[in-house]
Order: sequence, then C-alpha cells, then structure tokens
Amino acid sequence: MKKYFNNNREQLPLVVEAQAEEERGLQALTRWIDAQRDWIERQLLQYGGLLLRGFDLQTAVDFEQICRLVDPKLLNYAGGDSPREAVTGTVYTSTEYPAHLEIPLHNEMSYRQRWPRKLFFFCEQPPQQGGETNIADCRRILQAIDKDIVQRFADKQVAYIQNLHDGWGFGKSWQETFETDDRDSVEQHCRANGIEFRWTDKGLWTRSICPGVIDHPLTGEAVWFNQADLWHVSSRGRVYQEKMVKVLGEDALPSNATYGDGTPISSSELDEVRRAYRATEIVNPWRQGDLLMLDNVLAAHGRKPFVGPRRVLVAMA
Repeated sequence: MKKYFNNNREQLPLVVEAQAEEERGLQALTRWIDAQRDWIERQLLQYGGLLLRGFDLQTAVDFEQICRLVDPKLLNYAGGDSPREAVTGTVYTSTEYPAHLEIPLHNEMSYRQRWPRKLFFFCEQPPQQGGETNIADCRRILQAIDKDIVQRFADKQVAYIQNLHDGWGFGKSWQETFETDDRDSVEQHCRANGIEFRWTDKGLWTRSICPGVIDHPLTGEAVWFNQADLWHVSSRGRVYQEKMVKVLGEDALPSNATYGDGTPISSSELDEVRRAYRATEIVNPWRQGDLLMLDNVLAAHGRKPFVGPRRVLVAMA
C-alpha cells in the first residue's frame, strides 16, 4: 500500500491507497484495519484525517461495516441541525443543501455538549465537478484567528438558539431535528444533553451553551471548536440578515448565535473567523469509493458547490 499526502505541507489527510489487486475489496480492507487499528488511531491524532483510497468499496453496507471495525459505537443524528436522510441505522446522507451553495467549515455537532469524536465519509458517487469535502486543522484555525477574539470565545462560550417549527416554517421542524414526534422523548433528550427548551405556539425553542475553544480530550491540544459563524444570522449575508430580522424579529429566527452570557457576537468578529477558515482549508477531490476518516475535534469539514449528481454518506462515532 502507498502512503502519501495530497499537499506539500504534510497536512491532513494522510492518504493510504491500495496498489495491488490483493489489497483491494472489502475483505482485504477488513484484514488491514484489523491489523492496523492502533496505527490508524495514532495517525488520526497526529494529522486529524486519514483517507482510504482504491479499496473498491461499493455500498453503504460496506461502508458501515468498515466504520464499525474502526469504532463499533456508531451514533445516530438525533438533535442534529443539518438536513439529511438515514440510509441505514447509523449511516446518513451528508448535509443536503442545494448544490450551488457552499457549506462552511465546521466541527460536527459542536453546538451540543455531546458530539462525535470520529466522522466517516464515503464517496458513493462523485459529482461531475466540485463537491469536495474541504477540511482544515482546528489547531491551525485557532492560531490564525485574532488572539483577542479567541480569548472572548474561550471566556464567554457560545449560545446556540433555535426556533424549531411544528411542521411549517423556516428551517427544520423539531420532529426532523430530534428524529421523533414524541414530545416526551424530545424533553428527555434535551435534559440529558443540557439543552434549555420551551414549547411555543409555533413549535420548540432551544438554547444550548457550549465552548468556543476546547482542549482535545486525548492530546490536550487547544483547538477552535464551535459553529458560531454558521448559526449566526450573518451567515448568509447582510441582505438575508436584514430581511429575516425584519420579517421574523431577532427572537424568532430559525437559528442564531450569541455569546454564552447573551451579548451579541459581531459580524466583524465572525468575518475574522471565516477568513481563518479560508486561510487554512485543504481541498481534495473525491474519487468513487474513497473513505475519509476525521477526528472531529482536530479537523473541521465543509462542502464545496458542485455540478451533477453527488452522493456522499456519513457515519459518526
């Protein structure tokens, strides 16, 4: 097998590519992972991402089997904010935003007090053009952001606020978000995950206060870890911000972010964060059958706009 980087900076992901015929296929990859599990963990902690290429994986079932070999504790997406569909019990489509939109870099579910440690992406069908899952090292992102802004996020944390409708309205419904239509189950989930909530005449209001900067639970390295720029009303531009605030009012926005103490996060602060993301991102085109593993704390991910059918699946552990 060949091991290399797709960039000249020796940054994520480290690529492992099957070369010989006997190295390809589900059984061959299963044997390799069984023998290299500790090595895989070390590479993820060092680089943040590992790309397995050329193994001829074909289906969502193959993908799920490999994910469970690496980490058997796969998670569902209950409480997640992005629109996606379940393919198997623990395999989902990647975020289903329109093809012409870019999904900014982010750490999965960093807006919750519990989040996955590992992410797995499987390219079942690459698009004709674009559609890369761009990634960035969160240690480098932290270093690229103005130190005063980093300190404010570390001190104040981030409050993520949602107004989830009851079947009609902007954004997601509470039923879609929590993968149930049982209110008691939703309340239990919120209490277990430290989410403030209240039922309204239009649906469900939630508020979750989470860190802006964390230390990696195994390496102790400080990383940028939040989605304030994605949740903030400024995320879709000034025109959208003005229209939504005018139509709905700031308290009724589908989602928004403030500092944990309730004070506003300015658009200029988040523009600095977005600049740091752009400065550190790495873009690797997909090939059919690629399997990308990410440490969700060390690596942020996003999606570039694309042309043509695209199907990338995701699992979390």
